[in-house]
Amino acid sequence: MLYIRRREFITLVGGAAAAWPLAARAQQSAMPVIGLVRITTPEDSAHLVAAFKRGLGESSFVEGQNVTIEYRYALNQVDRLPALMAELVDRGVAVLAATGGTISARAAKAATTTVPIVFTTGDDPVRVGLVASLNRPSGNATGVSVFAARLGSKRIGLLHEMVPDASPIAILVNPTNPDTEDEAKDIQEAAQGLGIQTFIVGAGNTDDLDGAFTALAQRQARAVIVGGDTFFTSRRGQISLSAARRSLPTMWVTRIEVEAGGLMSYGANIPDVYRQAGVYTGQILKGAKPANLPVQLPTKFDLVINLQTAKALGLEVPPSLLARADEVIE
Repeated sequence: MLYIRRREFITLVGGAAAAWPLAARAQQSAMPVIGLVRITTPEDSAHLVAAFKRGLGESSFVEGQNVTIEYRYALNQVDRLPALMAELVDRGVAVLAATGGTISARAAKAATTTVPIVFTTGDDPVRVGLVASLNRPSGNATGVSVFAARLGSKRIGLLHEMVPDASPIAILVNPTNPDTEDEAKDIQEAAQGLGIQTFIVGAGNTDDLDGAFTALAQRQARAVIVGGDTFFTSRRGQISLSAARRSLPTMWVTRIEVEAGGLMSYGANIPDVYRQAGVYTGQILKGAKPANLPVQLPTKFDLVINLQTAKALGLEVPPSLLARADEVIE
């Protein structure tokens, strides 16, 4: 028969009890860490972060259960991105999710050549040097590209259907965005084919926006196509209000801007893009290599129309557009 003295028993139990929190801490620290970087604010990012986590869930990862997410927000100050990326690399993250466009992805690439990167971008990732090819990215980065610059011709075509006599049309761009040149070129070439005059107005910060709308008035713009840029998304309320005061129809990239008072939008379903990025992040956590994961393209494109804004502008939405709209905001 085995006998254990009382003092030895207390020591044994006490040691086991002390080991439990240590084991729990070890298990927690063993969870992989994702570094998720957004150019904008937490408020503007909430719906996209939720979509990213849905994608993680499809790959069997749930925040707080078997994965940790470190969030970093540049608060619309792109010059903060390099420091945020470097901080997460030093933190030892397993994957760096560089979301919000080419600027973010480039900052991640500059920060590390070894940590896997999953990006979201509106540009051609081969042209801007993020990957070697779409099918075989090579290197440590892959992700989702919406090729937003290639949709400019589609946007001006839809805007022309809505407002056939609108000319000239202003193209509002952020001069600091590397996608700007291709996006504007695509729109201008399509406009020329439709017999529409266009001109470009730039704004890279809040102070620039007042000057941009003064220029729109001086040049007698009849409508505005707003470029795909996170700065414009962050100022969507201000831009929509300024356009409404001047009775200017606006064409945007995503639904969230139309919800804020824009007239219409056409582009990739951005929450689904972030879901795709979440799926890829999960696959990498399971051992997949970015070099072997082809760059994904969006699978959903949405045409969204705000009927309230159309009514305020005195516009009657053509039935053909209403029939093709994926969503009508009333």
